[in-house]
Amino acid sequence: MSTIAAERAPSRNRSWFAEPKHWAGQAGLWSFTAVLIAAHQGKVLTLAFPVLAIAVGIWLYFKSPARYVGFMWWVWFLSPEVRRLADWSKGAFTPTSLIQVAPLAVTMIAGFGLIRHYRVLAQRRGIPVLLMLFGLAYAYLVGIVSSGVMAATYDLANWVYPVLIGFHIMVNARDYPEYRDVLLSTFMWGMLVMGVYGVVQYFVMPQWDVLWMIGSDMGSQGEPVPYGVRVFSTMNSSGPFAFAMMGALVFVLAAPQKIRWFAGAAGFVSFALCLVRSTWGGWVIALAIQLAQSNNRVRMRILISGVVLVGLCVPLLTVGPVADRLGQRLQSIVNLKDDRSYDDRNKFYATFAQTAFTDVAGEGMGATGASTKLSSDSGELGKYGSFDSGVMNVPFVLGWPGTLLYLAGVVMLFGRTLRAAFKLRKDKFVGACLSLCLSTFAMLVFTNSLIGTGGLLMFTAIFSILAAAHWQKAQRLLAAARSRGGDL
Repeated sequence: MSTIAAERAPSRNRSWFAEPKHWAGQAGLWSFTAVLIAAHQGKVLTLAFPVLAIAVGIWLYFKSPARYVGFMWWVWFLSPEVRRLADWSKGAFTPTSLIQVAPLAVTMIAGFGLIRHYRVLAQRRGIPVLLMLFGLAYAYLVGIVSSGVMAATYDLANWVYPVLIGFHIMVNARDYPEYRDVLLSTFMWGMLVMGVYGVVQYFVMPQWDVLWMIGSDMGSQGEPVPYGVRVFSTMNSSGPFAFAMMGALVFVLAAPQKIRWFAGAAGFVSFALCLVRSTWGGWVIALAIQLAQSNNRVRMRILISGVVLVGLCVPLLTVGPVADRLGQRLQSIVNLKDDRSYDDRNKFYATFAQTAFTDVAGEGMGATGASTKLSSDSGELGKYGSFDSGVMNVPFVLGWPGTLLYLAGVVMLFGRTLRAAFKLRKDKFVGACLSLCLSTFAMLVFTNSLIGTGGLLMFTAIFSILAAAHWQKAQRLLAAARSRGGDL
């Protein structure tokens, strides 16, 4: 019997409703949110949601650390839709909403771990995290000078919060089975909710999503009409949504939830309709890694699962305008010479490579991405607001000192992760995490997958594997101690 199967039995027997500290705060937040939306109290919701989300996050962080991670993911999944519903309730688009702060603020609560467990940073398992933090600190100081405090701080948060969540999982490795169960449950139910809503969004296009697309001028997401949108479901855009669906689809084979196949079908359809080719490729890489590391029995299971999934989705994806849209997108992968996006990326690599790799000091935090809005007088994206390459972004922002420190930590983590995963080959969750972190890292060619949703996925997967190895070692030592005690 695999480790994941053997150790899940006790956790299944524990009723989720046994202890209100695990669920009462979350249930209260989402129930209160639903009531305010139904009552069309958008202004109250805009003010109350971030405050309540942060309060629930702090409560869970201290009282139920594993559920805190699950709640954090749910806030990332649903907050953008809450913001759109709040604006729709008010009858007007709000360019800057306080609800946008909630996901980042809830995730940054994990920063308490650096204070509470600072001694771990001096231990062998904490050295990679320390190196990455030093690299980010260097880039932050450079960014304050070049881009200003606000832009640099916002960008720092986006770089550091995936690492903080990983550190949180690492220092709570003794509770690995609980973290594993929470993550699988969160992603399966999250895929069900976001997948179903994504299908509805594509075929119906709710008015609150239309209001947001028009108000935010999100032309990159297609047209705000049925059959014209690139599905982003409940999230901010199709990019983060595609990462979330990619992660959930990878976890399907390790999940025990009975709804996983229905959730997988809905998630797969929405994943296809988001039209994000880089994550399509990342998912294929993840599946290939899972096949390569599995025995023949598991390989057959993966292939059969794939056939079942395709069988459930083909009727919807091969009919009418859906088939036409997907066909055009898939054709662009084959005919790269006619693909403007591919051509633009090639030109960007050719013209910007020298700048990115010869800027020794780096531009610092706040130089690229959404943070450039905070350093421009107009509030618009700056010169490098749209940055289409993680390979270029890392040295350009961190500089050579920051890059060497940061990547040294990442390489150390990957080395330990590969060794640990090799020893835990029977653990399906570990196998899924390994394929997920490797495929996400490979996507650096297309986007900076070290930050944002991609980074959160990657570091969650890496530190889950390391936590599994630490927990297994502790279990063996405990069993040996009990054996010696019984012999006396």
